[in-house]
Amino acid sequence: MNTLNSKHIILGITGGIAAYKSAELTRRLRDAGAAVRVVMTRAATEFVTPLTFQALSGNPVHTELLDEAAEAGMGHIEMARWADAILIAPASANCMAKLAQGRADDLLTTLCLASDAPLALAPAMNRVMWHDPATQANFSTLQQRGVHLFGPASGAQACGETGEGRLLEVPELIDALSALFKSGVLQGVNILITAGPTYEPIDPVRFIGNRSSGRMGFALARAAREAGANVTLISGPSHLATPEDVERIDVETAAQMQDAVMQHARGNPIFISAAAVADYRPTHAYTQKLKKHEAERVIELERTEDILSAVIRLDPRPFVVGFAAETENLVANARTKLEKKSLDMIAANQVGKNAKAQDIGFNSEYNALHVLWADGEQVLEQARKTTLARELIKLVAYHYTKNRQHAKNTA
Repeated sequence: MNTLNSKHIILGITGGIAAYKSAELTRRLRDAGAAVRVVMTRAATEFVTPLTFQALSGNPVHTELLDEAAEAGMGHIEMARWADAILIAPASANCMAKLAQGRADDLLTTLCLASDAPLALAPAMNRVMWHDPATQANFSTLQQRGVHLFGPASGAQACGETGEGRLLEVPELIDALSALFKSGVLQGVNILITAGPTYEPIDPVRFIGNRSSGRMGFALARAAREAGANVTLISGPSHLATPEDVERIDVETAAQMQDAVMQHARGNPIFISAAAVADYRPTHAYTQKLKKHEAERVIELERTEDILSAVIRLDPRPFVVGFAAETENLVANARTKLEKKSLDMIAANQVGKNAKAQDIGFNSEYNALHVLWADGEQVLEQARKTTLARELIKLVAYHYTKNRQHAKNTA
């Protein structure tokens, strides 16, 4: 699976002769389907021009922390939230020293401190600089903090010497970066996920639906696949591209979604219900388009199927994760739904004007989740849905494994 497809990558470039390799790296990242934004230190611009990376990445290159044009276009905090990963290649000894000390005196180091995204450094420097005790101490400090370090390689260097300190080759960097998104925490596990809205027909051209885009469910499908799971995605109407190596089943109505879920639920030990299924549908769907002759029209509604309750009744039942979109009393309402429906976990998010609807929730790439289970909870702060999906999949994997182990011990 190409885990870099659709990922947002910030490529940091520091001063060093190896910066010329970053041009090829930018191109290969885009070939892999990643969106790339390049951030260069002042020293880096002495080796390769920003214009080169603007042409290769298709985006403006950022060089200054307090650049009015850049701030108006994105802002360094927004850029930090945008990233799925930050890769600094080449990473100089000076850059490593600043990050080890927690300094933020330029745009690149500020981004690293301001982002929750995985940070990877690909060191490149003279062999003596690499083996200097200070550099090695910084290397160890960064490793202990969870920073990923790619390389360095050993071989001939631009200074004419030979030894450790070479930047890894571009294919090696691509493979190492791709591996960051492969957790393997659900390797071989079958997962069923629902996504998107349902459309309940009034007549051939009108329907009752909702604002769900399906982004959260599709992001969960991708994250579960990256975690090694075998994923079946049942989607209501959505124009989103199917994640790689995911089996997709398209439906339209709540009844069709229930049929598809019940056909597949028994073969999937984890069920994540991220779809925004309509609660009501017209009692009668007209076969011809309704005309506007009447001054008013009453459309009678009936309840749709409760898919979660049907899955819960299965024996054996899967590990069931529900979603709750709330406009008020987020935690209390979600906890009530968790207990009433006997869910294993629920992910609640605020929608409506009080939730900055222009920024998160339906039809947005961003969201924030309050995840609850029987004896605990965890807040996943506002982030891109792709980031939230990976965090939620980690939680699901942990509690699913914990529940299975408990079942074995009490059997």
